[in-house]
Amino acid sequence: MLVDDSVQDQRYSQFIELVKLQYSGAEHGLVRGIGIVNLVHSAGHQKDFYPIDYRIYAPEQDGKTKNEHFSEMAINAVYAKKIKAKRILFDSWYASAENLKLVHRLGLIFFTTLKSNRMVSLSKESGWIHLDEIDWTAERLQNGVMVKLKEVPFKVQLFKVVATNGDID
Repeated sequence: MLVDDSVQDQRYSQFIELVKLQYSGAEHGLVRGIGIVNLVHSAGHQKDFYPIDYRIYAPEQDGKTKNEHFSEMAINAVYAKKIKAKRILFDSWYASAENLKLVHRLGLIFFTTLKSNRMVSLSKESGWIHLDEIDWTAERLQNGVMVKLKEVPFKVQLFKVVATNGDID
C-alpha cells in the first residue's frame, strides 16, 4: 500500500468551499486547491495501482489532520476492507512516532523517509543523536543499520539512499 497526499489545483476557483492555499509538491510552492490524502494498492508491477481509500483534507470542516486521515485509512484497509498487503510506503510527513507504532501494530512493514533531525540511538551506551550524525561506513551503506527511534518502542532498519540529483533520504 502507498499513502500520499496531493493537491487538486483550483487556482482559478472563486467559490468552491474546500479550496484553500496549501503546499503542492508538484508546483514546489503554495497553490489554491483541494487537498486529498490517498491510499493506493500495488503489487509492485507497472501500472497495477488501484485506489483503496481517499480523504479530502479539510481541517476547517472536519477538524482532522493528514495524520488522522492516514491512521483511519490504514486501520480501515486492514480491518474493514481486509486488504492483505504486507508493506506500506509513505513519506516523512506521515512518519510520526504514532503512525509508526500504528503500522507496527497492524502487522505491516513500513518504508518511509525520515527528517535529518530525527533522534536515533545506535545502542543504549551511545545515547541519542540526530539522524544526520550517523557515521555511514561502507558496511552500513551496503546493509543498513539497526536503530532505535525516539518514542518508538521497537528498532528499525535504516538505510541511506542518495538519489542521482544528490538528494539524500
